[in-house]
Amino acid sequence: MNTLSAHAPDPAATRALATVIATLTAELPADALVVEATERRAYECDGLSAYRRMPGAVALPRNRDELLACLRACRTHGVPVIPRGAGTGLSGGALPSETGLLLSLARFNRILEIDPDNRCAVVQPGVRNLAISEAAAPQGLYYAPDPSSQIACSIGGNVAENAGGVHCLKYGLTVHNVIGLEMVTLEGEIIRLGGKTLDSAGLDLLAFMIGSEGMLGIVTEVTVRLLPRPERTQVLLASFDDVESAGRAVAGIIAAGLIPAGLEMMDNAAIRAAEAFVHAGYPVDAAAILLCELDGTNAEVSEDIMVVRQKLLALGAAEVRTAADAAERARFWAGRKAAFPAAGRISPDYYCMDGTIPRHQLGTVLERINLLSHEHGLGVCNVFHAGDGNLHPLILYDANQPGQLETAEAFGQQILELCVEVGGTVTGEHGVGVEKLDGMCVQFAPPELAQFHQLRRAFDPQGLLNPGKAVPTLARCAEFSRQHVHGGQLPHPDLPRL
Repeated sequence: MNTLSAHAPDPAATRALATVIATLTAELPADALVVEATERRAYECDGLSAYRRMPGAVALPRNRDELLACLRACRTHGVPVIPRGAGTGLSGGALPSETGLLLSLARFNRILEIDPDNRCAVVQPGVRNLAISEAAAPQGLYYAPDPSSQIACSIGGNVAENAGGVHCLKYGLTVHNVIGLEMVTLEGEIIRLGGKTLDSAGLDLLAFMIGSEGMLGIVTEVTVRLLPRPERTQVLLASFDDVESAGRAVAGIIAAGLIPAGLEMMDNAAIRAAEAFVHAGYPVDAAAILLCELDGTNAEVSEDIMVVRQKLLALGAAEVRTAADAAERARFWAGRKAAFPAAGRISPDYYCMDGTIPRHQLGTVLERINLLSHEHGLGVCNVFHAGDGNLHPLILYDANQPGQLETAEAFGQQILELCVEVGGTVTGEHGVGVEKLDGMCVQFAPPELAQFHQLRRAFDPQGLLNPGKAVPTLARCAEFSRQHVHGGQLPHPDLPRL
């Protein structure tokens, strides 16, 4: 376990936090501030549990006035504010500060409005992703983005990380399904972006906020787009004798002009783990499987199923099965959505990566990941949103074995560098957090990173909102480059080395 505590807290920062705690103790209800060490420990990490740090204090405001009191106290005394949703994030985006205030939005959990006429819902950030669809179901509507953690993750966290899910190929990420936000800046200003109208005047700050990882403001209200439930949904399961054929099949389906609702891929290690856990009916001897979901009208789905089946067989599928009923369809998806906990049953720990590559590079990248697995001596299960090239390699390791976490981190960093090398990105839907800071140094040049920092300062001049996340400092990138020489040449040669 990495506690990320390299040195003792600065005494001045500790005193500033103590002042904030005293101020908020007087201003907030007793149960809105957590200061006892045993209670704070529950907030020491998010879903990236390899990295832990005790928060200096935890605030759980119920309303805007209490939230504003927290921001005012921290702004006045220069204390960092770390926003937190449900804590399911996988990149360390909610990793606390020992001299900061962890600001939980868990109590902002009301669904304010379901508006079937405008096909939207207005919710607070602590509302669970799945709860939106449950509330909209009586109107025949649902919210499309469906992360694997949708039963627990909050919509505010989805906004912060620009979360996706298995249906993001056809229906998009959070950024494509959120039409309005209310946010509070560190200065206490209340800003509304977007709304129920089709378009809004001015710069598209709404898209800028989504995926900003809590660095620009605190989201207090979210307006999401709701979609009508499709008339019919059907799932195909295709098995392949090699992962390269499965990768080619993904590209072939898209090239045929079809956009499935979901197109997911799992390799043999992931298939076996999921099948042992969920009993989804997966072919455990297959090198890879594809799950392809088609939805729409009865006529559309009937036609598309025939086209996809023929395409899959022509591109090397050993077998293609169609879910016989809703129960089998649910089992097929249950195996995919349970892939992460399934990996946890076969390994003491796993390190989940999140990179995105061009679809035609799937076979090449999977082969390279397999070689890296042998090189590092660590197993890996590959599950991913194949339709949009979003990889989720699960690196298996044992934190109790000295050096294995560090090996897993190095392996993960090489996967991210590989994604950039083939024309992809270091993240698709999990955010950067603290996990991918070095990957950002690989993907972006110093002028680009400098622009990111300038944009952040426009919203948060003091740099108190979620410091140390998402955008690395130029000094960090210079040091990272100094330690990683490729082909005899340093990246970013214009930066001074430390």
